[in-house]
Amino acid sequence: MPLLELNSIAKTFNHDPALSDVSLTIEEGTILCLLGPSGCGKTTLLRIIAGLERPDAGKVFFANRDMAHVAPYKRNFGMMFQEFALFPHLNVRENISFGMKMQGRPPAEIMERTREMLFLVGLEEFAQRGVSELSGGERQRVALARTLAPRPRLVLLDEPFGALDRALRERLLLEVRNILKRLGVTTVFVTHDQAEAYAVADIIAVMEKGRIEQR
Repeated sequence: MPLLELNSIAKTFNHDPALSDVSLTIEEGTILCLLGPSGCGKTTLLRIIAGLERPDAGKVFFANRDMAHVAPYKRNFGMMFQEFALFPHLNVRENISFGMKMQGRPPAEIMERTREMLFLVGLEEFAQRGVSELSGGERQRVALARTLAPRPRLVLLDEPFGALDRALRERLLLEVRNILKRLGVTTVFVTHDQAEAYAVADIIAVMEKGRIEQR
């Protein structure tokens, strides 16, 4: 049975169709890429999965549960944007642990999980550094660790490499894939870059004009 199922999703903004009859299934542990040009609807679809947008028609099911009335913060989905959105007044350790603190996790659990994430992304020696002292690649790893730390059931990545230069992006592609596969976390990520899609994804869904044209 699929972990994530999208049934006939449709969305219109100002009479302009953003998504039209999009259906998709994703098995647990799979990394799926939504690949397509700007304006094709891939980010809108990601936001509907996250619960940040409501579809005009269609259903989102997760673990066989209709998510229509489940608030975004109750879905336990992790979302990482292109901008990373790290807190500049917090150090690396504090950024990674932030989501767990907001969930009210026990301090001992937060400390242990933060340590695990620092090791996973290779930033053990950077725990006390401010994020302004980090390179672009290091900031991306902090953002990924913060997304993964609360053990999300699904990870959503919106152009996660878009803010990085080409050389750094190519170096991190396989690193990020290896981290996601090591944890076995189901992932949907958005990109317009074919090289990113082929390097990271298990399955690629090509989008054009609000529809999935090829998978």
